[in-house]
Amino acid sequence: MDAATLNPLSLVRRRFRQWWQARLPLTDTYTLTQRNVYILPTRPGWMLALTLLVLLVGSINYQLNLGYLLTFLLAGSALVGMHVCHATLRGLTLNLQTPAQQFAGTAATLSVVLSNARKSVRHSIGLAVLDATHEDHWTWTDVPAEGSCTVQVAFRPEKRGLHRVPPLTAETRFPLGTFRVWTVWRPAAQVLVYPAPELHPPPLPPGEPRAGGAAAARAQSTGEFEGVRAYRRGDPLKLVVWKKAAKSDELVSRDTMQAQRYELWLDFAGAGHQDREGRISRLAAWVLQADKLDQDYGLRLPGLQIKPGSGEAHKRRCLEALALC
Repeated sequence: MDAATLNPLSLVRRRFRQWWQARLPLTDTYTLTQRNVYILPTRPGWMLALTLLVLLVGSINYQLNLGYLLTFLLAGSALVGMHVCHATLRGLTLNLQTPAQQFAGTAATLSVVLSNARKSVRHSIGLAVLDATHEDHWTWTDVPAEGSCTVQVAFRPEKRGLHRVPPLTAETRFPLGTFRVWTVWRPAAQVLVYPAPELHPPPLPPGEPRAGGAAAARAQSTGEFEGVRAYRRGDPLKLVVWKKAAKSDELVSRDTMQAQRYELWLDFAGAGHQDREGRISRLAAWVLQADKLDQDYGLRLPGLQIKPGSGEAHKRRCLEALALC
């Protein structure tokens, strides 16, 4: 347990942030108004205020007209800067695009469209994921007048499953840097996180005899599914497994006779690992491996069975089942 966790002030701050964020509405389109945009002086802003106070006291004490002029000129500039800073963020509309599926442990990219209905450019607007467990990574942009731009930010989901998109924050300190204007936004979208595939999985399991097929044929654990064999002269090109040929620099063909007798099943019970997450990680790796080899494969999970198939839609269905089981 780190020192930040034991610090009572950090604990109170974290609890307050959780309570406050829970009161924010969930929405994928967020228009910034005076009610959801906040402003506070930055550290340079406080230093400027202290400097102005010293100048004012000195001007009063020594009756310096030039001192009065300089003090009120700087104070007026700071007030104008505060108004411009608040107006830079106020009126902006944020729209979150539907996030794509990701694997656990990899960065999930979120695309946010910033729309500006005003007839002037909005400068130096930053967007980041509000995540207390990781350092903020800001993305900065200018939004054109009566136009829009797309900003991408990322976060790293560590566990598989269906996760809500973490809160986002937008900020600007334009033009003087003496004030910080920000907002906090809770998107309603969710992102589906696939299990992280095992880095060095064993070869695919041997095929299982089809029900009612040539049961006498025995599956051999050769490291490859039996529906594939070496290329023979005269094989039609449609039987060549081009994905495997590109990977191994040798031609292989689908053995239609073997494929009729065997079918590849990726079974949770036969995944080998002792723990549940290890088995799911291996099954995810096998799904990707079978898809690369363009094999038909089925998936067996506790309480769920997906019939053998191939293609992108079948792969996604299997990975979704692994993510949510």
